[in-house]
Amino acid sequence: MRILGVLLATLAVLAPSLAADAARADPISQLRPLDLRVSGGEDVWHADNSFRLDWDRPPVAAAGLPVRAVHFRLRDAAGRVVLPATSVPRDVTRIEYIHVPSGPGRYLADVWLESTEGRAGPAVSAALLFDDTRPAPAQPSAPSGWVAGAAAAHVRFEHPAAPLPVSGIRGYAVSVGRGAGSPPCAGPDRCSVAETDVRGGSAGDAISLGLLAEGTHVVQAVAVSGSGMRSAETMRTTIRVDATDPEAALHAPGGWLSGPVQVRATATDRLSGMAAGGPSGPYTAIAIDGGPPRIELGASATATVATEGRHRVAFYARDGAGNVADEAARATLVRIDESPPTVAFARSQDPAEPERIEATVSDHLSGPDPARGSIAVRPAGSRQRFQPLETTAAAGRLVARWDSDDYLPGTYEFRATAHDLAGNAASSDRRANGARMALANPLKTVTAIEAGFGGRRLVWHRCRRDEGQRRCHRESIEPFAGRPRTRTVPYGSGVSFSGRLTSARGTALGGLPVEVVETFDPGSVPFRRATTVRTAADGSFQARLAPGPSRRVEASFDGNRVLTRADADPVRLGVLGGVRFRASRPSARVGGASVVFRGHIGDLGAPLPEGSRAVELQFRFPGANWSEFRTVQANRQGRFRYAYVFSDDDSRGVRFQFRAYAPAADGWPYEPSFSRPVFVTGR
Repeated sequence: MRILGVLLATLAVLAPSLAADAARADPISQLRPLDLRVSGGEDVWHADNSFRLDWDRPPVAAAGLPVRAVHFRLRDAAGRVVLPATSVPRDVTRIEYIHVPSGPGRYLADVWLESTEGRAGPAVSAALLFDDTRPAPAQPSAPSGWVAGAAAAHVRFEHPAAPLPVSGIRGYAVSVGRGAGSPPCAGPDRCSVAETDVRGGSAGDAISLGLLAEGTHVVQAVAVSGSGMRSAETMRTTIRVDATDPEAALHAPGGWLSGPVQVRATATDRLSGMAAGGPSGPYTAIAIDGGPPRIELGASATATVATEGRHRVAFYARDGAGNVADEAARATLVRIDESPPTVAFARSQDPAEPERIEATVSDHLSGPDPARGSIAVRPAGSRQRFQPLETTAAAGRLVARWDSDDYLPGTYEFRATAHDLAGNAASSDRRANGARMALANPLKTVTAIEAGFGGRRLVWHRCRRDEGQRRCHRESIEPFAGRPRTRTVPYGSGVSFSGRLTSARGTALGGLPVEVVETFDPGSVPFRRATTVRTAADGSFQARLAPGPSRRVEASFDGNRVLTRADADPVRLGVLGGVRFRASRPSARVGGASVVFRGHIGDLGAPLPEGSRAVELQFRFPGANWSEFRTVQANRQGRFRYAYVFSDDDSRGVRFQFRAYAPAADGWPYEPSFSRPVFVTGR
């Protein structure tokens, strides 16, 4: 066996040398095309029935064995000759425009060379692959529904129907566009290798289109044969891309809440939508304080926030394309305070402001409501309803001012009601030290005011409160008891009005404002006049009342934070009318010219309508009483006129007195008054 192996090895080494020797012995065996090539590739299917063959000249053609002709023929895959031998009578290295005679298939082209001596060299073969058959259409299929903007879009292809082209299926050409789309290949019947997007043959039936812009895309596809022929019909499908996250909103009451609350998240999406579509479809979720989210399929979800405190409620959603809103960017704070606030009155009253009622309010969660709260009062121990006082709420305090002057003497209890920002309310009738909030009225120092007209006719009055009476009543103070409360002055005269302000114990109260109010009789303009004066160190005050119509005069002290209000009894100032009267001459002849009487009634502060004021004209002779002889009307300026004729012979030598009298009248703000008499002698 070892010897046989050595012999075989020796033959293997000697075989090439022996063949070379044989070739050198017969050069015609070297007369053959070298590197026979098919233009476009020998192993490449061609869609055009036109082939070209190229080769290189053999070395022997230049070494004494020139070529006289080139011969070629075509055989089918079974070896049958389908194109008999054809000659080219010259030395060439290319044959063009070779057409296979029988349609698509695999062919062999045999080429050999003939020497000038007429001897033929060995044939060399090359494969010609021809297929101009168009494959059946290939239907692309896109994912159902919508594709998320962050996800790649994939397309699958249905395999073309049989029979397949002899060249097989190279793959598929795909185009993606908007609107009507665009064809996948530039040529009308074929696609280049570069245009063939999927080159895995008929089994390579899927492609990723990558990330597509938001909107609707038209996908067009054709099947491509091994020779590049495309299916005659272009098939289409659409891909819908939603790259926008859904919009989510949380519906929850704002501010602080007084108890458990149900919150609701809703979501909307303008493209893929939020309609429930099973576990893989849209959903809405709510997570409370970082806990497991409550997920509900569709466009809404609800959850209950139940415990007291501050709670972070996150909410998000997934749309029909799978886009998920960012949870971290969507959170709301829900605050619950179920405990009422604490309220208590101040430990004691401020001596400088005894009527200031103050309570403090505290709340450990939501805090006091700065816009709500009240303080109310009622008689202590009674079943009456509490009467609210005007209350200011601010910075954890309730402040009210109790106008104790309006309340009868006695003990009163108070109640404060406070609210926190969650709406919880609490009431208390206790001070901060636990004592009951009650005050005895009068709280302030009681005052008294005495007032009247100056001089010997001065009348003093004071205000005194008795148990069980709401308002004070007036009483005269000795030694002025019994003095008249009315003073009458001439027309156009002013008068002094004075008084004294003291405490109920008689202590003088100086430096305080006293208001003197004059209320004029009807028909006056103005109807009311107020003057403020200040008391002297001994509590006295004085006001000069200006001339004007008759009036009522009052003095009052409004009180302050430590002194009660006080009012003096009103007094009346009567003012006589200013009647002036004159005659045109001191004497008159009986039966002669008339005597004209003219006059004017004072109208200070009281303009008159035309003819609205009657004036009586009176006369008398020595030893007789006054008698009215005529009533005339004053005009709007208060002037009147009357012409009188002496007709009685008994009037000769008699010196008569004449006067005008303005009686009391509605709407006339003066007292009844007479003019000075005038004298006229009859002759």
